[in-house]
Amino acid sequence: MVAFLLTLLAAFTGGVSLAPKARAAGGGYWHTSGRQILDASGHPVRIAGINWFGFETANHVVHGLWSRDYKDLLNQVKSLGYNTLRLPYSDDIFKSGTVPDSIDFSSGKNADLQGLTSLQVMDHIVDYAASVGLRVILDRHRPDSSGQSALWYTSSVSEATWIADLKALATRYANNPAVVGIDLHNEPHDPACWGCGDTSIDWRLAAERGGNAVLSVNPDLLIFVEGIQTYNGDSGWWGGNLEGAGTYPVRLSVANRLVYSAHDYATSVADQTWFHDSSFPANLPGVWNRFWGYLFTQNVAPVWVGEFGTTLQSGIDQQWLAALVKYLRPTAQYGADAFQWTFWSLNPNSGDTGGILNDDWTTVNTTKDAYLASIKSTAFDPVGDGGGGGGGGSGSAACVASYHVDNDWGSGFTATVTVTGSGTTATKNWKVTWSFGGNQSITNAWNATVTQSGANVTATSVSHNGVLSPGTSTTFGVQATYSGANPAVTPVCTAA
Repeated sequence: MVAFLLTLLAAFTGGVSLAPKARAAGGGYWHTSGRQILDASGHPVRIAGINWFGFETANHVVHGLWSRDYKDLLNQVKSLGYNTLRLPYSDDIFKSGTVPDSIDFSSGKNADLQGLTSLQVMDHIVDYAASVGLRVILDRHRPDSSGQSALWYTSSVSEATWIADLKALATRYANNPAVVGIDLHNEPHDPACWGCGDTSIDWRLAAERGGNAVLSVNPDLLIFVEGIQTYNGDSGWWGGNLEGAGTYPVRLSVANRLVYSAHDYATSVADQTWFHDSSFPANLPGVWNRFWGYLFTQNVAPVWVGEFGTTLQSGIDQQWLAALVKYLRPTAQYGADAFQWTFWSLNPNSGDTGGILNDDWTTVNTTKDAYLASIKSTAFDPVGDGGGGGGGGSGSAACVASYHVDNDWGSGFTATVTVTGSGTTATKNWKVTWSFGGNQSITNAWNATVTQSGANVTATSVSHNGVLSPGTSTTFGVQATYSGANPAVTPVCTAA
C-alpha cells in the first residue's frame, strides 16, 4: 500500500519520487560508543581496509606510482571491496622541500602530481579517495625515513616535533570527514612501557599527550592508539600488546574518540611460541583475547587490527589467517559489531608478507584476497556527493577569508588562506579572490582549485571543503615565486 501511494503521489508531482532517500553510509565525522564506531547519524560502521605504504620511506610517496596512476590504484582498491586506506608516513614529509621520488608521468599517468611536494601528493590521494567513497587513516609510521623507532621520539626527532607534525596534519584535514583519524605512532616496542609512569618511556602517557594535541586542533578525529611489546613480562608483537589498557586506559580530552589498535602477524614475519603450542590453532583466540581482544568483548572500546599479513607460504600461516579472520567476526553474521581492520598490505614489495597485488602491481593475489572476503564490509558513500536538494530556509550563506604568509625565502613563499563561514546557514561552496601587489606567480596550490590571471587570483572550494557551517573554518594553501616586494593581500570571500 505504501509503495502504491508513493507511486500515485509521484504521478501528481511530475514523476518526482517521494520515496525516502537512503541514508549515507559512513557519513560525516565518526565517534565511538562502547566497542563500536558510529557515523555522524549514529549508525555502526566497520573499517575493512588495506595499508598502502611508501610515504614513510625514502621515496616520500606511496609506492607503485612508478608504474601506475594513483587514481587507477584507488579505483582498484575500491573495486576489491576495501573501504578504508591506512597511509603510513614519516615526519620527513613535513620538512621543507621534501618531494616524492619515482613517480611515472609517462603516457599521462599521475599528470596532476607533477611538481608537487609529498604533502601535496597526499592531498591529492586523500581527495580522490574521498571522491570514490574510501576513508583514510593517517599513520605516523616512522620518525624519519631511515626506519621504525621503539619510542615516539628519537635523538633526531623530538617529542615536540612529533606533536607539532601531528597537529599540522590534523589541521590540514580538519574539514575533510574522509580522514577519519590518526594512528599516533606505529608499533611502540621495548623499552616502551604502559602505565609505568616514566614519561620518557610510558607510551600510554605519551599517547594522551599526542592524542590531546590532535584533538585541540581537530576534535572530530578518531585517535588510534597501538599497544606496546611487553607488559608485566608478557611479550608479543610490536604494537600488539594492550594488556595494560584495561588497568591504565588512555584518557583523552574529547569523549568517544579513542580506538585501540593491535598488530598481529604470522611466521613469515617472525616466530612466536604460540605457533608451536600443541593445541594450535585452537589456542589462538585465547592469545588474542589476552593481548587485545578483551577490550572488545568487555565493551571497553573499539579495537582495530591496523596490520596483519603473511606470505601464506607455510601451512601454519594459512591456519593462522583463517583463524584470525574468524576471530575478527564475519560481517554477514555480525555486521559492524565486529573488530575493525586494515590488511598489510596493498604493496607487493613488503618483503615478509607480500601484498594483495602481485609483483606487477596490477594483478591480484586472489588466494590471499579470498581469505578476507567474509570480513569485508559496507562501502562508504563519496564525501560531499549527493547531499544537495531541498530548499527554503530564511538564512543566508556567507564567508570571510584571511591570508597569512607562512614561509618566505626571498624568491618565493607559501601562504595559508583560512575561510570561515560567517552567515546564518552553511555554505554549499565558496570562492576567494585577491589581487597581488607585485609580480607574484603561483606555482602550486592545495585544498582548493586556484587559477591566476595577471595579478588576479581566484580560488574555489573542492569536493570535501565547500560546506562550511556558521563559525567553522577550512584552509587552503598556495606556493608562489616573486622578485622584489611581496606585499600582503586582502582576500574577499563569496559563498553559495
